[in-house]
Amino acid sequence: MRARFPIAVVAAVAAAATVAACSPAPPKSGAGGSTGDATLTIATTTDVVNFNPLIGNSRTDDWITDLMYPRLLTIDADGNKKPYLAKDFGYSNPTTGYFDIRDDMKWSDGQPVTASDVAYTINAILKDKPAGNTTYGQMSNVVNATAPSTTKVEIHLSRADSTVVSEVGFWMNVVPQHVFEPNGSVAKFPNNSNWVSAGPYKLVSAVKGQSYTLERVSPYPFAPNNTPTLQKVVYRVYPDINSEILALKNGDVDLIGNSLPPAQVKSLQSTAGIKVQEAPGLGYEHMAYNMNHQPLNKLQVRQALAHGVDYNAIRSVVLQGQAVTTGSSPIPPVLKDWVDPSLKEYNYDPNQSKQLLAQAGVSNLKLNLIYSLADPVSSQAATIIKDDEAKAGITINLQGQERNTYLANTASGNYDIYLGNFAIMDDPTTNMSLTYLPGGAINYGLVNDPALSGLIKQAQATTDKAAQKQLITQAATSVHDNVYDNVMYMQNLYFAYSNKWTGFTVKPSELLSLLDPQSLANVKKTG
Repeated sequence: MRARFPIAVVAAVAAAATVAACSPAPPKSGAGGSTGDATLTIATTTDVVNFNPLIGNSRTDDWITDLMYPRLLTIDADGNKKPYLAKDFGYSNPTTGYFDIRDDMKWSDGQPVTASDVAYTINAILKDKPAGNTTYGQMSNVVNATAPSTTKVEIHLSRADSTVVSEVGFWMNVVPQHVFEPNGSVAKFPNNSNWVSAGPYKLVSAVKGQSYTLERVSPYPFAPNNTPTLQKVVYRVYPDINSEILALKNGDVDLIGNSLPPAQVKSLQSTAGIKVQEAPGLGYEHMAYNMNHQPLNKLQVRQALAHGVDYNAIRSVVLQGQAVTTGSSPIPPVLKDWVDPSLKEYNYDPNQSKQLLAQAGVSNLKLNLIYSLADPVSSQAATIIKDDEAKAGITINLQGQERNTYLANTASGNYDIYLGNFAIMDDPTTNMSLTYLPGGAINYGLVNDPALSGLIKQAQATTDKAAQKQLITQAATSVHDNVYDNVMYMQNLYFAYSNKWTGFTVKPSELLSLLDPQSLANVKKTG
């Protein structure tokens, strides 16, 4: 799938068991005589892999479990962290973070959501290290969490790390301690029946390959009168995007959950009865050059490669103009407060590439480039990259691979050039540490620059936002100037839904988009 968590590649765990013995007839899209008893039907192309949100690794996992297991923080359309379960958050000293949580949220079995649930979730992730858990990779400096009161959570750190509170708050789903703890390791608990929810909806039926049905839960404080506006939310599984679009046109579904391929956007924008909503991206497409492979360890060679591709052509042809430059910076433009406008995109100049190679003493350069065949955008971009680099005298051997092979080769560093994308790069300091520190989970260029590492570690250690931004700006400049990463664009995303519905809240990325819990708790039928 297009969307990927910005964390280490981990092998997928076994699919969860089907929990319904037979296939119920799916509810008619938009069924119900009024807003209060309406059903919203959402199309997806992926089944749930895990019902346990601490080990989920498909986008449908994320969409469904987000409706049941609250996060401490959310983000707005500009990527700023905002309170959700947590009313307040921060640091009481350099090595102690805190969350003050709401006192008006309950699990669907009547138990209150408390600080003990939050502390339990953090400690269980640290102890059991569940495969595929995004939060675990961001807790390297966390010792443990405690709950000194029913609404106060403290996170104790081994050293100052200003990224922990915001990243744990945003990425971690809080689970009910009284349900999960009796089942032992959270890394092994399938959570495939008798669900308990503190979100707007609760899963009540799952038929693999067909549909997943959730019903309303109240009270839910982020909905009108503490009551979500929909009676039911149904995710219906389709084999591909074309089947989803046909289902939307026929009225079988109300919304397509995944983002539209660029080539489909204009057509759907002019289709009667359908609305297309743009959402800002919060990730990027990039090429990483493996600096453990000669001559990629030479700056002039990386510069030659960077100047050998027409990025505007990729954005125009492959993305149909639905993408923007990042200035060849690893900071997404949506994070306006962090962006350095002085950084400019590597200009396309094959002659300059030839001169740089000559200066480096390199000729007849041949490199392999890996990409996922499951990603149609990367597949098309790869062809343009190959043709452009050929004009600079560089031979690129394209190695499109099925996803598991691609992930395995990525993890082992078996490539010269890695072409791929990240769905959410929400915190520049965290993302820099994961991408450019030695041993970083997504350091696909195998960067090892002490000066750059020093800037990133200083940014991690300070809670002074102004100082942190200055350090990260310097780090981004180092990445740009040294071509430690070649960020080509940030893709704007488009989502299609029936014009019979209104009230969606737009948030960045495919994982949040129109499917954020607060959005689905407030959506209404028009008329």
